[in-house]
Amino acid sequence: MSITIENTDTLPVEPEPGRRKLSTAKAVSEAIAQQMQQDENVFVMGEDVGSYGGIFSATTGLLDEFGPDRVLDTPISETAFIGLGIGAAVEGLRPVVELMFVDFFGVCMDQIYNHMAKIHYESGGNVRVPMVLMAATGGGYSDGAQHSQSLWGTFAHLPGMKVVVPSNPYDAKGLMTAAIRSDDPVVYLFHKGVMGLGWMKKNPRSIGAVPTEAYEVPIGKARVAREGTDVTIVTLSLSVHHSLDVAEKLAEEGISVEVIDLRSLVPLDRDAILESVRKTGRLVVVDEDYQSFGVTGEVIASVVEREPGVLTHVSRVAVPDVPLPYARELEYAVLPTPARIEAAVREAVAK
Repeated sequence: MSITIENTDTLPVEPEPGRRKLSTAKAVSEAIAQQMQQDENVFVMGEDVGSYGGIFSATTGLLDEFGPDRVLDTPISETAFIGLGIGAAVEGLRPVVELMFVDFFGVCMDQIYNHMAKIHYESGGNVRVPMVLMAATGGGYSDGAQHSQSLWGTFAHLPGMKVVVPSNPYDAKGLMTAAIRSDDPVVYLFHKGVMGLGWMKKNPRSIGAVPTEAYEVPIGKARVAREGTDVTIVTLSLSVHHSLDVAEKLAEEGISVEVIDLRSLVPLDRDAILESVRKTGRLVVVDEDYQSFGVTGEVIASVVEREPGVLTHVSRVAVPDVPLPYARELEYAVLPTPARIEAAVREAVAK
């Protein structure tokens, strides 16, 4: 059974009594498994995706169910196995290729943006690349400058790829299902902090209600994670959780914060952003990617290019243009923490 969700404003995030609950990691692997069951052309490859189950458990159990012919552990050669995935997609298969950390894109970027992203265009629309490139993002765990970045803005800047970034288990399953079924290449980025792994910092929203059946969350449709009237926070991934924490805290003081979870960067739901800002007049954009030339600026431009008069305040909370530090105190000084988000919201309502 397969269902497609059209009214995405009502998608559940918090667990509901009596409903089955999964971690985000389990929701991702279940989505992949269901599509592998339905379509023999779907397969998985990457480093440690087999017996290890993926370093962040996104492929746990797949090798046992589908065997080594459809779950391929690859050598440490990202250029080679991403190129293999592209070739397989061009020939009609639907590969899900895991790039262990998004930071590793540098050694295989030619395959990604000159081939995966451009083949459909360069073939005049005659050749499609139905491939999912999945990777882990995010800081907060002292993984160092080469394992902690959230580079979704880099991929969103390059035409030819859809870019999705789930923040919770329900969306993670629905977006992965939609990504695998898409005839376009999709970059699927999950933050370590939303996966619900026992050995990482506990995040209560990383475990939530997820239907058993397959379903799609449409790529390109944002979600109102919390309604409010005073300030709009537009954000994605782990920062959705931080923003909700701040919104709940400030509600006790009578400050009403609306939180928009973008869920996708390409396509970007500019209408949802503008609709919220029309209501609140104040915009705070929160992003764990770097500030300059990135998502925060694009979100603000989505408003000011169309209706600049609706804004009475705008600010950004993002990573300054420095490598992510290893030292815990320095790392948290640059990340968009709840404290930084709260300060930005308070500044917005004070004006």
